[in-house]
Amino acid sequence: MALRVLYLIFIRLLGLLLLLSRSEEAKDIELLALRHENAVLRRQLGTRPDLTWPDRAVLAALARHLPARLRRHRLVTPGTLLSWHRRLLRWKWKQKPARTGRPPVSEELTALILRLARENPTWGYTRIQGELRRLGHRVGASTIRRILRSAGLTPAPRRNPGTPTWRDFLHAQASGLLAADFFHVDTVTLRRLYVFYVLEIGTRTVHILGVTAHPTAAWATQLARNLLADLGDRASGFRSLLRDRASRYTQAFDAVFTADDIEILKSAPQTPRMNAHAERVIRTVRVECTDRLLIYNEQHLRHVLAEYAQHYNTGRPHRALQLRAPVDDPDVIPFPAQRIQRHDVLSGLIHEYRDTA
Repeated sequence: MALRVLYLIFIRLLGLLLLLSRSEEAKDIELLALRHENAVLRRQLGTRPDLTWPDRAVLAALARHLPARLRRHRLVTPGTLLSWHRRLLRWKWKQKPARTGRPPVSEELTALILRLARENPTWGYTRIQGELRRLGHRVGASTIRRILRSAGLTPAPRRNPGTPTWRDFLHAQASGLLAADFFHVDTVTLRRLYVFYVLEIGTRTVHILGVTAHPTAAWATQLARNLLADLGDRASGFRSLLRDRASRYTQAFDAVFTADDIEILKSAPQTPRMNAHAERVIRTVRVECTDRLLIYNEQHLRHVLAEYAQHYNTGRPHRALQLRAPVDDPDVIPFPAQRIQRHDVLSGLIHEYRDTA
């Protein structure tokens, strides 16, 4: 519209320059002719012509310089000019509505506020506000309260569960926690063998301590001593051992660990979920190894589990470790696909892939 207004103004200025070179008599005759044409057009139309906004702008500018007696006979009267002005004002404020109050919070920021509240039950509105400010977001405490209420999250004192759950405890203590358990494997001769193992929950490293057909308390105690000897200086990094209430765990067994300041944590009776990490290892070993092989005897099972434990600790991705093996370097350099070769574990039962270099 602005370009059209400029074009019309330019045309009118050219017409004014041409009028300056004409005589007064010629101008008067042209005015009479234009007035008569205007009267004829009005009789034919019956209504006022539909003017565009550029036309209105040019007519309003020209009407300002007409004598008062001539303004009453034009298409653009003073009332028309005032009506156009009011319409322009209404159009302007509809295009830019007035905004009051604080700016709305984006969906991404709302999700971040809810995430902070859920992951940190002890944080109140002001604490969340301070954390957001450190991250470069300025949000009022009342806005945070409104967002949490709309999501059904109560204030921090009621949101705080108080004592941590068993799951929260395991996550917090994982780096210094050991888990011990037994599982059995039946051979082809239907002889049942028992396997005793310990898992480092923080690194997911599994230690197959022994295999026997007749597990006793003295046997389990000796294997505990062997484990601490193998761990060496690393044993001082562990604070707790989680086990069930099986009869094989005696006071002598517990004393082996308490002598190294490792606390014994007993799960409740018939609650395997309290030792869920150890139970998950049993399922993994069975699904990936023992359920897919025929075990001949005790010696064969020791060999199979030793090879599988090596794969479990060095070549198997773990979801808890961001799909890395316990000994993997987190900063892995991508290897060219043509240099990657397959390495068979347990006679091809499991495959590992390594760089040929």
